[in-house]
Amino acid sequence: MTMKISKIEKNKRKIGLFLAPTLAVIVYLTPMDLSNEAHIVFSIMTFCLIFWLTEVIPLSMTALLGVSAAVVLGVVSVKEAFLSLGHPVVLLFIGSFLIAQAMTKYGLDRRFALNLLSKDFFLRSPIRLIIGFSLIAFLLSMWISNTATTAMLLPLALGIILMFKNKHIKDINTFALFILLSIAYSASIGGATTLVGTPTNLIGAGFLKEEGYDIDFLQWILLAAPITVTSYVALIVYIKFHIRKFKYDHKTVKDIIRSERKSLPKMNKGEKNTLIAFSLAVFLWILPGVANILGNQEMYKFLKAHIPEAIVALLAGILLFLLPVNKKENTLSVEDLKKLDWDTILLFGGGIALGKLIIKTGLASYIGKKIASVVSPEMIIFLVFVLIISMIFLTEVSSNTATVITFAPILIGLLSEMNLDLFFPIFGVIISASFAFMLPIATPPNAIIYGSKMIPIHKMAKVGFFMNLIGAFIITSIILIYMK
Repeated sequence: MTMKISKIEKNKRKIGLFLAPTLAVIVYLTPMDLSNEAHIVFSIMTFCLIFWLTEVIPLSMTALLGVSAAVVLGVVSVKEAFLSLGHPVVLLFIGSFLIAQAMTKYGLDRRFALNLLSKDFFLRSPIRLIIGFSLIAFLLSMWISNTATTAMLLPLALGIILMFKNKHIKDINTFALFILLSIAYSASIGGATTLVGTPTNLIGAGFLKEEGYDIDFLQWILLAAPITVTSYVALIVYIKFHIRKFKYDHKTVKDIIRSERKSLPKMNKGEKNTLIAFSLAVFLWILPGVANILGNQEMYKFLKAHIPEAIVALLAGILLFLLPVNKKENTLSVEDLKKLDWDTILLFGGGIALGKLIIKTGLASYIGKKIASVVSPEMIIFLVFVLIISMIFLTEVSSNTATVITFAPILIGLLSEMNLDLFFPIFGVIISASFAFMLPIATPPNAIIYGSKMIPIHKMAKVGFFMNLIGAFIITSIILIYMK
């Protein structure tokens, strides 16, 4: 099986190496009513899209290669091209990744999970147990990587599944399927709730900021929560229907969870320091939004100017390098810095630079005009639904980060050509990038639970397809409500 996967991966790269330059040249040679700079950027975008889909090289290197090609071909100066590497959202990425790294390093996330799971409410029935696991995945992935959240919860869930298997409990395979899917899906849905929950949110917010829409941390939560909470509830209702016949011994499950909790060591200095930095960051992230809601515009403007989200994240991250855990070590070290997801950080910088070129050269406007010529503004409900469901299914087979980077500027161009306020449709598209549930390759959480070998691919595809459609319906409905 491993050999077959590696062979597919190898051939995928070969296809990408051939297809990317071939299609890029074809796009450039095809006559279009475009400026030379826009035509070159279209060709570069095509090349990058194929490289991203086939993962010939790391995603970030593809983005930087595309920007570098734009400099070499005279579209933009090197100074202007790479300004995005210093974008405030890059700093927000770095700071939030540092906080998440400390949480995982010292086990603060596991302590939170076991403390919540050990509550008797979550141990009374199979659906409550699934709610316990999925709620932890939902809440934790708002602040740390959905990959790390899923990886942390998987061993706990597998321990309970194994216990049920040993007792030969009926319908255990169905229960195993849904408890594992609930963890992965809830981690993806929860990540969409906050600005720092997933890279696509930060990337989308970056594009919106370039268009003059500066959304703060609390505003994002207030707009996203109705979508994500409704989607989470829909998932639980769906699962409850499918496991209604499953029964288990409440006492045995309680013993397992509580023994795991008892094995936790006393809260250490590293956890306390991480909790201090995290609490401070969340307080300062939410504070400007509170001032705005209370109508104190002077305070709001002062806070946004002097302690924006990016600086808060960065200072909280730096604080972890200053707070000691003992006489020799601080909470984070240079080794932890090396472990950050630099691929995503660089991908954002390079991706935003490419997005700017797509808009600046008029390419986004050109593509937008072409689409707008066949789509009437009266078809806004249909248009929003098509944009959202297209994003969901596109991210099944490609990186959601790369997909948002590629298509957000084009959609901005389309909505501008149609004279529509682009904020809410683009917001909906950004959220929908986290709603790919069908395939293991769609998201790391899906891949992690599929690796447990307890989920047949056709079962994941079936449940995931339903959740894709439900997600598209929920996001579209709430976005249309916002627009009105």
